Amino acid sequence: MNKVLSICSLIGCLALLSACSSDSPDPSKTNLYEEQYYSGGKLGTAFNNTATCYEQFTPAVEEAGLVARFKRGERLFENPFDTSTDPNFPLRGLGPLWLRASCIACHPGYGHGARQTEYNSHIIGNGYLLVLTDQNDTYLSSLTGMPQTQAAPPFKAPLDERKIKIDWLPYTDEWGNKFDDGETYDLIYPEVTIPEDAFYVPLQVKGKDIPYSDLRVRLESTIGIYGTGLLDAISDEDLRAQYQTEEKHGANLNPTVWKNGDFARYYTNTKQGDGTKYLPRYTYGLTRGSIQDGPGANAIWNITNVTRSDRRYHYMTPAYAKVASEDPEVQAKFYTYYPEWRKSGDVKKDIYDYLTSSELPADMTDEEYIDFMVWHRGLAVPSARDADSKEFQQGKKLFEEMGCVSCHRPTWTTGEDQIRDPNNFFVGARASLLPRYPHQKIWPYTDMIQHQLQMKNNIRTGWCRTTPLWGRGLSMKATGAGDRLHDCRARTVIEAIMWHGAKTSDARASVEKFRKLSKEERKAVVTFIESI
Repeated sequence: MNKVLSICSLIGCLALLSACSSDSPDPSKTNLYEEQYYSGGKLGTAFNNTATCYEQFTPAVEEAGLVARFKRGERLFENPFDTSTDPNFPLRGLGPLWLRASCIACHPGYGHGARQTEYNSHIIGNGYLLVLTDQNDTYLSSLTGMPQTQAAPPFKAPLDERKIKIDWLPYTDEWGNKFDDGETYDLIYPEVTIPEDAFYVPLQVKGKDIPYSDLRVRLESTIGIYGTGLLDAISDEDLRAQYQTEEKHGANLNPTVWKNGDFARYYTNTKQGDGTKYLPRYTYGLTRGSIQDGPGANAIWNITNVTRSDRRYHYMTPAYAKVASEDPEVQAKFYTYYPEWRKSGDVKKDIYDYLTSSELPADMTDEEYIDFMVWHRGLAVPSARDADSKEFQQGKKLFEEMGCVSCHRPTWTTGEDQIRDPNNFFVGARASLLPRYPHQKIWPYTDMIQHQLQMKNNIRTGWCRTTPLWGRGLSMKATGAGDRLHDCRARTVIEAIMWHGAKTSDARASVEKFRKLSKEERKAVVTFIESI
């Protein structure tokens, strides 16, 4: 696109959006183009603060001529998949087991999942994923890492979600849920129980049975997906330097990730890839190393079990395949639903072979997957709001003085943004099809590193990657919910801050300083956090 035309078009769009949204930056102000408004840099920011603020494509998508692909990828995210295997049927291939029929079911308005009082995967906005482990935080091996609760006939769900119970319990902190000036707040946390008869598969860890009494249940909610491509553009060198800086200043770092000046583990993909090592940067547990093989690229496959050319197998455990293959009711109807798998005449063997096959036909085409990843990498970050206001600037100053920036690092500058794919799909000419964000100053407010908050009913392992704060203040407008933290226990910014205050929390000192602020100063901090 012609550079002069692009700038003029941008200014025109800004004026239009400002007229439609009262909290968008005013184009008449001379400081409109100050860098702090550009949360995602010049190539990654959308000046749209309406209900669709998380759904916008980046300027980089438009400049690369990828808008049509972005829109087609958006369709794959928003629409439910179907169990049909007809190659002419759009969005086919759901099952035989799944967690959700569509991506947007977990990401309402493309944002953070909403707090739930029941586990119902049919509720749009239920972004909860069950985390089932033994008492040592080791995942159950008889269930997939994200346990599936839906199945297509003749199969049965590994876990009956109708029997899952979520109770929200009150919590009183050491300050009695009260600030020194008398203002109070409420804290709640989830307690999840699943009866033993809800499980279709045995409870196993590393293939060995464990007693029901050892079962541990936690919740994790999906986070917003906008701006993820910008985080991918942060260079390995800068990410490594951040760990080195925090280690130098005595930060508490997860020894399974970083130890003695270097990474203790990396992300690798040896099934589709060549085992190249990538720095861990995605998910609460830092289990993924690149957006091209990250949560979204993984979820479009394992949440739905929709196969593609590089993953012609099911998200499935051998334990489930064994139980299902031995189930007389499944055996009785298997060939009715899967006549093409009448291969040996031994129905038990045929069921097991089908469920564990690595040569299934691809339901999603390569072009569809490319479109999906253009969309995923192309989602813009909403601009900051009212960054020139007195309250914003006061809150920003207090946020820094309290030491919150130790974990919620305000800015990064992206590197060259060379496309890297551990899955070896986006290589060669395909890599050039994705939008890129080189040399952008971005404001995600995360250090990309795990820390510990030591909350009641804590996240698995106790370590959680610092979640980016950019755009979160628009969540209520975009998704209808403003819940925060990994399991949506915090309903307000104040609650989220106070959940950082356990005696052994890495953020304890910041919370102590927050408690010393006046009511007006606390309000300024909240305004700042909701405006970035």
